[in-house]
Amino acid sequence: MRISLKKFLSAFLLCFLLAAVPAHAKTGMLVVAFGTTVESARPAIDDIVNAYKQRGDDPVLLAFTSDIIRSKLAEEGKPVLSVRAALNEMVTQGVTDLRVQTLHISPGEEYQQFERMAVKFIATHPETFQTMKVGYPLLMSEKDLDDVVKVVLASLPKRQAHDAVVLMGHGNKRGPGDLNMLAVAAAFHKANPRVWLATVEGSLTFDDVLPKVKASGAKRVWLRPFMVVAGDHAHNDMAGPEKDSWASRIKAAGMEPMPIFEGLGQLKGIQDIYLSHTDNAVVDLVNTKKAD
Repeated sequence: MRISLKKFLSAFLLCFLLAAVPAHAKTGMLVVAFGTTVESARPAIDDIVNAYKQRGDDPVLLAFTSDIIRSKLAEEGKPVLSVRAALNEMVTQGVTDLRVQTLHISPGEEYQQFERMAVKFIATHPETFQTMKVGYPLLMSEKDLDDVVKVVLASLPKRQAHDAVVLMGHGNKRGPGDLNMLAVAAAFHKANPRVWLATVEGSLTFDDVLPKVKASGAKRVWLRPFMVVAGDHAHNDMAGPEKDSWASRIKAAGMEPMPIFEGLGQLKGIQDIYLSHTDNAVVDLVNTKKAD
């Protein structure tokens, strides 16, 4: 029976990777983000990665899930690993117990795609890791939401009495992400009635929020991304020069837009939540029965 060269090389690579796993345990840390090509937005991701390095995690690798973003960065000479490449690199470095922290806001569509990919990797490489524990996204509990609201509100600049704030979330057209954003919007508005949240996708549209902001009598409206990075959405959909950007529509409504280009990942309080989710991770994708 003939074996194709491609299958032979794949089998050889897998054997090589498995042979690299030492008998003793070694822990590695993988940070997974969707990614960004906006250079000014990148510190929001790098700050989180550095938070893991500063506390002594080693090795710490970063992976982007977006093929488009990775391709563009590679063309610019700034390559970032894919999740699969990062997993293979962890094996090469002798990691036996892998911790993974995704930088998703909620367990929406993109988070679920990551989990499916990780499970598929384990199914095809069953002896690669002894454990692979995945930390929850930013918002998974009432405590998470309370903590995030406090951190974000504290990060806002000093405002005048009649100023309003609109946060830009990403949202999901399908999946649980949309429902989570409804809870987030309600929590912010309860904590401060002059703070609203709308999303780029999903049911929390800016069309619904803008009339409420105008009815509040606001003269200035602070715009802040409720995303890990202040990337394309922040610079274009939120504060771009086009007529349909949130800033342009606020200005057309007779109010002054005040955009803030800072991702959530740049806030230490948000970094601390991600780190705590890593430390308290119970979902072990290798030993699923232990997570029940």
